[in-house]
Amino acid sequence: MSDDLLELNGLPPGIDAAAWNRHALLTPSEMAMADRLAIEAGTDGYALMRNAGQAVADAIAARYDRGAVAVLCGPGNNGGDGFVVAELLRQSGWNVRLGLLGERAALSGDAACAAADYTGPVESLSPALFEGADLVVDALFGAGLNRAVSGAALETLRAATGLPVIAIDTPSGLSGLDGAGFGTDLVQADLTVTFFRKKPGHLLLPGRVSCGDLILAEIGLPDAVLSSIVPQAAENHPGLWRSSLPVATPFSHKYGRGFVLIAGGADMIGAACLAARAAQRSGAGIVSVAAPLQQAPLYKLALESAVIRTVKDTRAYIEILEDRRIGASVVGPGLGLSSPGGHEKVLAVLRRRCPAVLDADALTLFADAPDALFSEIVAPTVLTPHDGEFARLFPDLAGVPDKLARARAAAARSGAVIVLKGYDTVIAEPSGHAVINTNAPPELATAGAGDVLCGIVAAFLAGGMPSFAAASAAVFLHGAAASLSPGGLIASDLPDRLPEVIGQTHSGSGI
Repeated sequence: MSDDLLELNGLPPGIDAAAWNRHALLTPSEMAMADRLAIEAGTDGYALMRNAGQAVADAIAARYDRGAVAVLCGPGNNGGDGFVVAELLRQSGWNVRLGLLGERAALSGDAACAAADYTGPVESLSPALFEGADLVVDALFGAGLNRAVSGAALETLRAATGLPVIAIDTPSGLSGLDGAGFGTDLVQADLTVTFFRKKPGHLLLPGRVSCGDLILAEIGLPDAVLSSIVPQAAENHPGLWRSSLPVATPFSHKYGRGFVLIAGGADMIGAACLAARAAQRSGAGIVSVAAPLQQAPLYKLALESAVIRTVKDTRAYIEILEDRRIGASVVGPGLGLSSPGGHEKVLAVLRRRCPAVLDADALTLFADAPDALFSEIVAPTVLTPHDGEFARLFPDLAGVPDKLARARAAAARSGAVIVLKGYDTVIAEPSGHAVINTNAPPELATAGAGDVLCGIVAAFLAGGMPSFAAASAAVFLHGAAASLSPGGLIASDLPDRLPEVIGQTHSGSGI
């Protein structure tokens, strides 16, 4: 893809490197590397542990009145953090009971130092710790856990039901890599405190829900370690792509602001209309719908400010595509699986070598021959499947539990930017960079919302925005528009909200 050749900083075009590092997501192994690099450069490891414990204690003090707390400590550094928290809470007047998985004498390194500094009694891990407790601190296992919780740890965690749980790093049993659980019922934390950078598992389902409220605390790790780690994932944020959003100037004209062509279907005309309105409200200077002959009058009534082009057949559609002023095409919303020439329309758009957005039926039409689709992807292209459409186009990847890995593999195979939709939408590009979106309300799961998203992406592409940046921006702003008033949300509410959230993003206010 022409616009996805990596820039000198290693990131896709249109992405701000400093913002990428600020919002980077680190896998558990990358976080361990960050700790190691910092310590090798002279940072005191135990000082980092004390800072982590202080951050957790401060978060507890800010939210809860003093009372009785059960602190559950594991045999590693996560448990060491727990010892620090327990001592700080004890000193501030909490009634603390600390339960340890394993023997105190078996602790080593910084965890052993933290245990030595703890002045209270240490009990064996068991449900008895919760007698009279008002709060639970889960410091059993961190984000690097890669096996099922069992034995006394599992029995104790299950007994914590009904008590507020504060998790250190991640709730025990949750993978920091992909947000999945390891064969157990995940602990439901009320609050999770993590350090330096978030992990993918904090943002991907079910981890995003299991973490409860998430606090990211700085504990003294230098940002310089990221230059050695080179993070490949980030949390979606306007800082990543704000500077590449299209901007109208006094010298702009309608074609210069972006010309979007949308393939209209015969039956579900509302889908193409939603995409058209979204493209208009997202700044496209001209939006045209190529409408079937019999339905063209309906499109003209619904879209008074769009250009409706009547097409009798696929050949007529291909002739419209020859207009070199077209900056981006949308195919799929309302296209119909039985639409005459559907395959040919999709392939014609790709062969035009113009930026394109493919969704819905445009993807499903190629379920039996996905390589025929992928082989034509050369120009910047964005595919926006939900899980069902993804499974039809990438059946061998559908069972991969890690959503981030699924999206990355699909992007690499197809040569397109993949927007794998959901409450935890992942946007991935062929070289492996990906962002996870976190600002969309669950009410966005409503018919037609995906059509609106297509229109936003297309407007940004037509305005000259690189494809990964355009898709990331569109997903975020789509969520921001839905969040303005999510109650009773329907897709047709969204386009008119877009100018407000785009304006706020340009100014850096409100978002």
